[in-house]
Amino acid sequence: MKNNLSSKNKSGLKKWIRKVFTLRLKRNTLFLFILFLIAEPALQAYPIDGYLLTGIRRLARLQLILNGELKDAQPIAGARKKIAEVHLQLENAKGDSLLVLPKVDAGLQKKLNALFPNLDESYSVALLDITPGKQIKYASRQETKGFQPGSVGKLAVIAGLFAELERLYPNSFEKRQELLRTKFVRAGRWAIADEHTVPFYNPDTKEFYKRTVREDDVFSLYEWADHMLSVSNNGAASVVWRELILMHHFGVDYPQLTESEADEFFKITPKAVLQKLAVQVVNEPLQAIGIEENEWRLGSMFTQGAKSIIPGSGGSIGSPQALLKYLIALERGKIVDHNSSLEIKRLLYMTDRRIRYASSPRLSNAAVYFKSGSLYQCKPEEGFSCKKYMGNVQNYMNSVAIIEHPDGTVYLVALMSNVLRKNSNVDHLVLASEIDDIIRKN
Repeated sequence: MKNNLSSKNKSGLKKWIRKVFTLRLKRNTLFLFILFLIAEPALQAYPIDGYLLTGIRRLARLQLILNGELKDAQPIAGARKKIAEVHLQLENAKGDSLLVLPKVDAGLQKKLNALFPNLDESYSVALLDITPGKQIKYASRQETKGFQPGSVGKLAVIAGLFAELERLYPNSFEKRQELLRTKFVRAGRWAIADEHTVPFYNPDTKEFYKRTVREDDVFSLYEWADHMLSVSNNGAASVVWRELILMHHFGVDYPQLTESEADEFFKITPKAVLQKLAVQVVNEPLQAIGIEENEWRLGSMFTQGAKSIIPGSGGSIGSPQALLKYLIALERGKIVDHNSSLEIKRLLYMTDRRIRYASSPRLSNAAVYFKSGSLYQCKPEEGFSCKKYMGNVQNYMNSVAIIEHPDGTVYLVALMSNVLRKNSNVDHLVLASEIDDIIRKN
């Protein structure tokens, strides 16, 4: 939509929007659509204050909590950034210098090495300090080592989603957002089964609860993407992956596509064709930003229900270096385009409960853009009892984060491990604190 408002009128409009936003959370949803139509493009995003323009309902509840209108635990300081406070950090000459990773900084490398003598040999990390006004510093440990990425692979799915949206609407990011907000799809057996709960919130009745996803659950594309990233729901990831496959196949007909038409497509299309298409739509966006297939590849859906429709192909692999390349491309605005990269970063902004690496108390005041992933497998072993995240065959735990402190410190980190028979979440938390110390003191 073309914006012909004068600067004076824009200023008045912004004040009116802020006033109506406050009233909206106490009244009905009619204002939501009106605000979306008149708000200028620069406002069409979020984090917590993004409910009006994204329709992600959990954000409306968080806003009420921030306003003191609902009694619940307040989000920590680092989770309170507003829309206008989320920026890409490398759309500048510093970003241009990162077409290839820089040489290791000797001082930072020495401090990073000192963190690992007492930890499992599998720990691998890539670390990049991009603090504005300072020289870029890079350090790493076994950065090219391959791991099963687990839920970190959902970063490939979200990149694929925005790549397909760009194919549908190459000249309008607003139309891409509108589709994300207004296209509602049912979970179906693609989302079955996953133990991660998702939030359900009704802005009108204030009813709120969490539970696992069921086949009849319906959410917007924005909400499915949010469930996939904010609470790492595997069912949501399979649903989003399904939808970008449909976008790729049906093209301009996708927005009007019905569930029955989609089901028929998956029913009549040979599985080999579906396999090839599924791999293509999530891996080509990675290759477009310079990540090679042997560095990071996603080959299998996230739920058994989805795998029964599209079997896996070739397995999945990732490395700290490849994940760091992704974060650099994101901050450079190169994952599809500027708007897509910025929107992905907003979707990664942690406004829900922080876990593992992101739960470090050192990061409480920092904005954390984060994705964690794990995968464990057990076999019978005398004296060993299999528990979650304590596999004795494989026990991957991975963390990818962008950290932005109020003092201006900004750094990117990718940490991967495969420590058998041990839940490594505490080690990841401790490493987050130690890495934060060496970056801020280096």
